[in-house]
Amino acid sequence: MATPLDAFLWACTLDVAVPKPGNVSIASPGHRMVADQFIASAAAAAASLCEPGAAVGRRIEGAVRASWAAAGCNTNLGIVLLCAPIALARERCAMPLAPTALQDMLHRVTLGLTVDDARAAYRAIAHANPGGLGRAPAQDVAEEPRIDLRAAMALAADRDRIACQYAQGFDELFRLGLPAFQQGLDQGIPVAVLGTYLRWLASGPDSHIVRKHGAALAQTVTADAAVLRDEWLAHGSLAGSKALSSWDTQLKTRGINPGTSADLTVATLFVAACLDPSLVSRSMDGALVA
Repeated sequence: MATPLDAFLWACTLDVAVPKPGNVSIASPGHRMVADQFIASAAAAAASLCEPGAAVGRRIEGAVRASWAAAGCNTNLGIVLLCAPIALARERCAMPLAPTALQDMLHRVTLGLTVDDARAAYRAIAHANPGGLGRAPAQDVAEEPRIDLRAAMALAADRDRIACQYAQGFDELFRLGLPAFQQGLDQGIPVAVLGTYLRWLASGPDSHIVRKHGAALAQTVTADAAVLRDEWLAHGSLAGSKALSSWDTQLKTRGINPGTSADLTVATLFVAACLDPSLVSRSMDGALVA
């Protein structure tokens, strides 16, 4: 049976194997990065992220530092922040595992986060130095935290969708992301991955775009994603892939990277594989969208 480490690597591999508009993939580099950097950073991060018995903060810090050493830049901070508590929750659950059981355990994990978790996560964020982070009026990551990690994330929940997952017990992963992935599975894993990404991007402004380019542009990208997703779904398969490929080029030419939506997609895939480890052994069935 596939382990959580296998599930994480599977999710990260799909992140670059399936082209997603605006994101780096094997078929489409961008933002001064290539797919090999993401693959290398995932491989480097996996051991720390899935370290048995480790606290969430320790997992985050170890994974981010290993990723940076492997890739030389920030490739997966958001992925690590999302997947570290999922990995601990999965570790604490017995198989077979129902979605409600994993979601409940994940909620317990977030409620049990400590100030030490916050300290380690802050160090990791500072080390990754993500673009457009800016300053916060309270509990800024450049300062020593005085509250636990969940409470710190709650302060940023209204402006950062990753922080929002911590504040809301990762509810959106199970309510929005997982159903989108499962809906596309009958057409193959690549279709399911792309459908999940478009669902996240169409559901609200991407936090990374907001930080880098402002709320107005982020809202425009969200609206475009909703239109393209509807057109793509209306064809019943991949008939709209040319429009998606053209949009990918447009976004990258303008330096627009919906990175948070990609991170949420990886987290969704990680959850899906934790629930159904047989997914990891499935081939990349179905045509890739290029």
